[in-house]
Amino acid sequence: MEYFVVCLVALLASGMTLFSGFGLGTVLMPAFALFFPLPVAIAATAVVHLAGNLFKVGLVGRNADWSVVVRFAIPAALAAFVGAVLLNVFAGAEPLVTYAMAGRMFDVTLLKLIIGGVIVLFAIIELWPAFNALQFDRKYLPVGGLLSGFFGGLSGNQGALRSAFLIKAGLTKEAFIGTGAVSTVIVDTARLLVYGVGFYSAHFAGVSDIWGLVLAATLAAFAGAFIGSRLVEKITLKTIQVLVGALLVLIGMGLMAGVI
Repeated sequence: MEYFVVCLVALLASGMTLFSGFGLGTVLMPAFALFFPLPVAIAATAVVHLAGNLFKVGLVGRNADWSVVVRFAIPAALAAFVGAVLLNVFAGAEPLVTYAMAGRMFDVTLLKLIIGGVIVLFAIIELWPAFNALQFDRKYLPVGGLLSGFFGGLSGNQGALRSAFLIKAGLTKEAFIGTGAVSTVIVDTARLLVYGVGFYSAHFAGVSDIWGLVLAATLAAFAGAFIGSRLVEKITLKTIQVLVGALLVLIGMGLMAGVI
């Protein structure tokens, strides 16, 4: 079941995120979290996210605006280090509340509260029509990089803010897609360096078959990106984004309540 759910989500989300600029990490992390502890889900998502975006860079990276990449992605990478370090700290915290429901025990942890809150926030941002009307001058690109990078390191959710700033930077559609892919690879590399210091050894120990699932999800993400690159001229995402946003609100609330 975990292979079916995670790979299906990776396939669909990877195709969607190619031209929306976000979606893979935001949707895939909760899918992993249905079957694995939250720290494992975040780290596994980071691996798939990086691999998928390296593939996308091969497809569309030649269109990237490198002046924007430098101003946006370098601050984002630095902030991702900070967010990833905080994730390591919060992952070891004791549960704040433990309760029983329907014969099962559930834990509410500081990490789940933070990640759940971030997911709900990003879902609201995605669903909020006024957010699409906001304009950001290019001089604010480093600020956007810091914000998206920090939340990317902490929770794996960075794309909505990244897209919000990049899409207002006067880029063509092709440059927007290429710049987003290159920037994402830089941020993912930064946070994976922090996770690799001790995160994987601490949280992946004893988790059976996680790497097989990560590989399968990565291949599914490759397929989604390839399909998305062929459909980029034809598909609109408004309905998909509304459905994803609504589901993310439910998932975020489930994390905050300790159900997931």
